[in-house]
Amino acid sequence: MRRDLAGKAIRLRAYRGKVVLLNFWATWCGPCRTELPRFAAWQRTYEEEGLQVIAISMDDDRATARTMARSLALDFPVVMGDAALGERYGRVLGLPVTFLVARDGTIAARLDGESQLADMETKIKQLLARH
Repeated sequence: MRRDLAGKAIRLRAYRGKVVLLNFWATWCGPCRTELPRFAAWQRTYEEEGLQVIAISMDDDRATARTMARSLALDFPVVMGDAALGERYGRVLGLPVTFLVARDGTIAARLDGESQLADMETKIKQLLARH
C-alpha cells in the first residue's frame, strides 16, 4: 500500500476489474514529461470503459513530484516510489517504465523507455475490449 500525493491509500488490487496503466516516472525524465499529459487525456477518454492510470514518481522529493503533477494537471493517483518498489516490479532502473495490467490483475505488457504512444493506446483499447 502506498499513499498518493493527496494522502489517499492506493492499493493496486483495489483496481481489479479495471485496466491499469501503471507508469514509473520522474520529474527529470524528458520522455515522462511527454507521456504524462497523454496518460491524463486517456484517463478522461477511457475512464468509463474501465481504464485507471496510476503514476509512480521515482523522485526523491515529494514536493517536486507534487509541483509537476499540478503543473501537468494530472487527474489520476500519483504515488511516490523508491528502489524497493522498483525492485518488486522487476528492476525498474531506467525511466519511464509502463506496465499495462489486465482486468484480472495480470501484467499484459511492460514497456521500457520512451513508448510509442499510438501503439500503447492500441494495446489499451484491446485490453478494454476484453470483459
